[in-house]
This record gives sequence, C-alpha cells and structure tokens, in this order.
Amino acid sequence: QVQLVESGGGLVQAGGSLRLSCAASGRSFSTYHMGWFRQAPAKSREFVAAISWSGDTYYADSVKGRFTISRDNAKNTVYLQMNSLKPEDTAVYYCAAGFVRLARHIAEGSKYDYWGQGTQITVSS
Repeated sequence: QVQLVESGGGLVQAGGSLRLSCAASGRSFSTYHMGWFRQAPAKSREFVAAISWSGDTYYADSVKGRFTISRDNAKNTVYLQMNSLKPEDTAVYYCAAGFVRLARHIAEGSKYDYWGQGTQITVSS
C-alpha cells in the first residue's frame, strides 16, 4: 500500500513557475513508476509526465520543454517543475504510482494503482 500526498499548488501568472511535490509513504517507493496527471474542469484526466523506477522520463507533448519530472528515492518524493506556465495548464494535478510493465502504457492512468488527492494549479492570463 502506498499513500501519496501532493503539495505546491497555487495561483500563478502566465509565464511563471511552480514546483509540485508528491510525498509517498509505504513500501518500495523506488520500485514504482511515478506519474503526474491533470484534470481541468469539464475535461477528462490527461497524462502530464512520468518517471520510471530507473529514471527514464516521459512527457505529454503539451508540456515537453516546459515541465520536468524528477524523483528523490531517499526522500520518497517525486517532483514536477513547471515553467512557462500557460492558462491552459490550469487543472487539478494528481500524483500516481504503479508498476508499468511497458513504456507504451506509461501515459495510461489505468496502469497506476495509487493516487493522491490532487492539488489545484491556476494560471492567470
């Protein structure tokens, strides 16, 4: 069992930066793939970024070059550094953990077993 708690959300102006953190408790954090997903009002949840247990990173095209995912296994924490934020990045951001056997499934929320409660990001124009 893994518990995930996100932090770092808030209100920021377009062009600004935020860093999200996701602290995990439970066993074997370093063996999990960790992902960030987001859901905007009236929209479906979408993949943002993920990092494998070995450090391979994956990004949605919409955030590539602006967002960076990283993990610190010693602290059981995964981060999402978000730069050059746009109003369309406004959403609730969720951290997720799971064992994703194939890289082509990394963006599928159904492959993740544990989810945080979410943190709101609002980007004003």
